[in-house]
Amino acid sequence: MEKLTKNPSFSKVAEIKLTYRAKVKPSERPQVTCSTDCYNVLKASWDTGRIEFVEQFKVMLLNRANRVLGIYELSTGGVAGTVADPKLIFVAALKACASSIVLCHNHPSGNLKPSSADLQLTKKIKQGGELLDIAVLDHIILTSESYYSLADEGLL
Repeated sequence: MEKLTKNPSFSKVAEIKLTYRAKVKPSERPQVTCSTDCYNVLKASWDTGRIEFVEQFKVMLLNRANRVLGIYELSTGGVAGTVADPKLIFVAALKACASSIVLCHNHPSGNLKPSSADLQLTKKIKQGGELLDIAVLDHIILTSESYYSLADEGLL
């Protein structure tokens, strides 16, 4: 074996620190049991000035009791779309130690029908969640007036 030498560049490695700070007591977190509950929590947290203006993608993070740990705003795009990077979705879920997630994005056009890209992304995220033991409970598309649940429609 080669002799190990002290190399100063080996000590220049970034330290990774994961923290999650809850501002709400567990008993005060909203509990979601259906798509309507999810929609109500998401709609209350959405910037009403942007819901009909630009597309945004958010992730609701849930604990084992389906209490909301938080809502992570993943991305804001333009009028016709936004990027949802699966790695960033799971970074947030793992950091919060979420047991499950609900995907959500708005359609500024008011059209509730999921696109083929919406369906493909949902399938991809669901498969990733299965590997990490993080359940994807739903993908909700919302507008200022209503919502569409992929789980309710049997598309999850």
